[in-house]
Amino acid sequence: MKNFLYVDNSNLWIEGMHVAAVASGLAPDIRTACTKKICDWAWRLDFGRLFDFAGGPMIGRAVLFGSRPPLNDSLWNHAISEGFDVFVYDRNAQNREKKIDTQMTAEMITDSYELMNAGDTVTICSGDSDHIPAIEKLRGRGFNVDVCFWDHANWEVKQSATRFVSLNQHLEHLRLNLP
Repeated sequence: MKNFLYVDNSNLWIEGMHVAAVASGLAPDIRTACTKKICDWAWRLDFGRLFDFAGGPMIGRAVLFGSRPPLNDSLWNHAISEGFDVFVYDRNAQNREKKIDTQMTAEMITDSYELMNAGDTVTICSGDSDHIPAIEKLRGRGFNVDVCFWDHANWEVKQSATRFVSLNQHLEHLRLNLP
């Protein structure tokens, strides 16, 4: 049985920086970190470790979604080298991410018909409630759906998943160690 991994990069990274801010003492709690936008900007996600941790040994497909970084940013090339298919979109005129959640949903549902088999698992690394309809549809088709995210993920997302896996205790393991 295979695991199909879908990662919302910005959602995972930004919320991870909030968790790291609490862990490093920059914020007293996660609510304060999120509402006051307190981040530990030194925390970066190691895609290889995420791939191994959330994807496991039997990957059917791993997909990363996000917005276009600056030209000198090696983020997407690093993700590709770690085994991810990558979908990148430009931000809109208001500098907001658009199309990420809908593309992620489209890929999950399409893959469930074209690539997945009974008994396969879908792992979503996002705490966004926009994914609840896809989670429900996938579960209704008989797939297990794991949500792998920080503890402060949307409560309904946690409840709609087959299983919620907290990343909080793996914060340091998932940190990219730069030279």
